Amino acid sequence: MNLETLKPSRGSHHRRKVVGRGEGSGHGGSATRGMKGQRSRRGDHRMPGFEGGQTPLIRRIPKRGFRHTAFQIATDVVNICDLEKHFDGKVVVTPAELRRVGLIRTPNRIKVLGEGDLTKALTVEAWSFSKTAQEKIQKAGGSVKVVDPKAPGTTQAK
Repeated sequence: MNLETLKPSRGSHHRRKVVGRGEGSGHGGSATRGMKGQRSRRGDHRMPGFEGGQTPLIRRIPKRGFRHTAFQIATDVVNICDLEKHFDGKVVVTPAELRRVGLIRTPNRIKVLGEGDLTKALTVEAWSFSKTAQEKIQKAGGSVKVVDPKAPGTTQAK
C-alpha cells in the first residue's frame, strides 16, 4: 500500500453543493432557500435567541439573586499537615516554595488553615492565616508573616 493509492471509502466523500449558479446546476433560482420570507433573503443575520418577534425565552424567565463571582478573590488553601509533610524544620515557606513542592498551582492569595499538627519550626509567608494555624505555627517555635501577593516586598510579621 502506498500513499498514492489511498482513497476515501465509498460513499464518504460528497460533492460540494453549488448553489445559485443557474437552473442547470439543480440549485438555481431560489438557491435551496425556499420561496419567500425572512430566511430566503440575503443579509439574514438574526441574533442568537431571536424567536421571530415573540418575546425571547431569556426575557420571559424571571431573574433573581446576585452572584458575587465578579468580586470573588481567588484563594488557595494550605493546611498545617501539608507543611509538616513537605518541609523540614527552620525553613522559610514562601509562596514560591509552596508552588515548587506542588501544594498550590497558581500564584493566588494563600490562606493557611490549622488542620493537622506541626512539630517543626517554620517561618510561613502567606496572605492570611486562621487563628488555629497561627497558634500551631508559633507553638512549634515558628513565625508567621502576612504577605500581599499583589504588592511584592510588603510583609508584616505577626
